[in-house]
Amino acid sequence: MVSLTTNLASLTLSNPTILASGIMDEDAGSMKRILHGGAGAIVTKSIGMKPQEGYPNPTLVELEHGMLNAMGLPNPGIEAFGEELQSLKKVNAPIIGSIFGADISEFTALAKKMQDHGTHALELNMSCPHAKGYGVEIGSDAARVKTITAAVKNAVTIPIFVKLSPNLTDIVSIAKAAEQGGADGIVAINTVKAMKIDIELQMPVLANKRGGYSGSAIKPIGIRCVYDIFEQVDIPIIGVGGILTGKDALEYLMAGATAVQIGSGVYYHELTIFNNICQEMKQWMNAHGYSNIHEVIGVAHQ
Repeated sequence: MVSLTTNLASLTLSNPTILASGIMDEDAGSMKRILHGGAGAIVTKSIGMKPQEGYPNPTLVELEHGMLNAMGLPNPGIEAFGEELQSLKKVNAPIIGSIFGADISEFTALAKKMQDHGTHALELNMSCPHAKGYGVEIGSDAARVKTITAAVKNAVTIPIFVKLSPNLTDIVSIAKAAEQGGADGIVAINTVKAMKIDIELQMPVLANKRGGYSGSAIKPIGIRCVYDIFEQVDIPIIGVGGILTGKDALEYLMAGATAVQIGSGVYYHELTIFNNICQEMKQWMNAHGYSNIHEVIGVAHQ
């Protein structure tokens, strides 16, 4: 009997698949559908202090090997989103609240409100590649990452995971700073900063010009980041980027991830992707003599 049960700090997941932030996670109904589809946990839409409309259209385009988006962190604000979270209090899987802020006070205030609304953990989004003042500007500064993480850690009692950007010169040093600040885990990676130009219109496709690239094309980047971080930190890593199959998920686990997040894969394979990935993982593990998922984590480092 193959077990996919995994642990992230104090959280126990029935399987290592997690819905990534920004995909079908804006309301309680869609998040419940994801859980019914087999996800082991859910990360909410990134939520700020106040409602935010985001960038004008076009904000999303499908490319040859993935998706390019510049949404601009649209969200209803923490007060309105709290009503959705109240409807999730009876679900039997972890709900991880994603938050973004411009400074320590915003991050700590949001963290407290997310905890009050019943989330089981927090994801600190310090890595959006296209939101000025909220993303990589914060997440590329090791001192700020450490300080903000420490402040949030002191403000709440639930686990904290810090989401990092692949667009950094040295993602490992930022991961170490988050660990020093008291983070309970690292999420790697966010989308890759990219652009698409329409040669007929002779202009960038996205209204914001630059966006974040996700999908299968960025999986090798995510694998490398997880592998490098695993060798330098002692806290769990959640791998993200281009996971469409059970073999993709296993590759992240072998690199050192304890769990994986799935985003664009939902677009390509709909809600069945969570169960499908879990079944494919079990089949591979059974065929290769593994009975527990923890036996696979980090095996590529041996």
